[in-house]
Amino acid sequence: MSPTRRSTLPRFDSHDPAVLADPYSVYRRLRAHGPVCRGGTGQWVLTRHADVTACLADPRLGTEYPVEYHRMSVGDGPAVSFFSRILLDRDPPHHTRLRRAMHPAFRPAAVRALSDRIGAMVDDLLEPAFDRGHCDVVEDLAFPLPVSVVCELLGIPAADRELVRPHAVDLARGFGLVVAEPDRAATHAAVTWLRDYIGELAAERLRSPGDDVLSHLLTPASDGGPVDLAEVVDNVVFLFFAGFETTMNLIASGVAALLDAPDQQRLLRKSPDLVPSAVEEFLRFDAPIQAVARLVREPMSLHGHTFRPGRLLVLLLGSANRDERVFADPDRLDVTRSPNPHVSFGGGAHFCLGAALARLEGRIVFDRLARRCRGLVPAGTPQRRRTTSFRSLSRLPVTFLAA
Repeated sequence: MSPTRRSTLPRFDSHDPAVLADPYSVYRRLRAHGPVCRGGTGQWVLTRHADVTACLADPRLGTEYPVEYHRMSVGDGPAVSFFSRILLDRDPPHHTRLRRAMHPAFRPAAVRALSDRIGAMVDDLLEPAFDRGHCDVVEDLAFPLPVSVVCELLGIPAADRELVRPHAVDLARGFGLVVAEPDRAATHAAVTWLRDYIGELAAERLRSPGDDVLSHLLTPASDGGPVDLAEVVDNVVFLFFAGFETTMNLIASGVAALLDAPDQQRLLRKSPDLVPSAVEEFLRFDAPIQAVARLVREPMSLHGHTFRPGRLLVLLLGSANRDERVFADPDRLDVTRSPNPHVSFGGGAHFCLGAALARLEGRIVFDRLARRCRGLVPAGTPQRRRTTSFRSLSRLPVTFLAA
């Protein structure tokens, strides 16, 4: 059978209101039609788990885009050079060098050492909520916890965290496949403000180094090569954003999933030892990052379609995580699911640097809730952020009773 002609393939539009409201129904229809669909100009979209997993690690695909791609995505301005410098959008050898410099702070042993400190932060955030009997999960827990953790790692003073927060939220708008026109100015302004702020911190660390990620990145490498200050600043800005966005979405979406599945709530309360597998299921069920893109560097063919160099492959992580070929009853939350080969942290050389930290924060939060909550019920209407690449909530009011 000849491959489906491009003109007859369904199109995936990340800005479609139907996608923003319920991406999983859209993904289900796309997977049923076939493994490949159209995207925007010069884009192909992959929907199934096997293809997404393979392409995440395929050396013929890269993430280092020409400057023109960034201009097309976010418009001309300071965010263009920002996206050209950060770890997320670099290929080897630059990606390898940057990841090696950042890895010590995120290696499993270093993350485990943070367990007690994170536990204390979670307790400090939950105690007032338990006393009140209600909270906004986003405002009172899912956002402040990972922001506090990443600020400590990077050396951002506690007194400045609320100052930094709105600019980090605006920066998040720039990580879509194509940034909506109304969001572009905010993205550029956020990059400018955060660069200035981190630049001032970097100047302080050069005068008086500390034991934080920023100080370590400012230390000359063993080969004696000079430190690229602009590159360090931009990557610390990126680490600050990446350090809270995924974890915030994991916690908020995990609680939202439990609100819709009281049986799974009861199971977790009965067996808190299921929390690690529950966190993996929250990651699968409602992936914090819904899609990533890869640049075709060499000609390649898949399912009868040829992808030419310079084209973009959009890998729908959220769709891959609901692929019925891999996951039984994929639209049902199952905190006991095993195995659970979700792709929410990506794969290959770009596997999420902070995956271990996100998992630890998620496990501590849901362990506390499982052991100390008798019930968790909605207390109002949740609100979703209108983002195209992230599955994110801006408001999630709940009522619960402390055990």
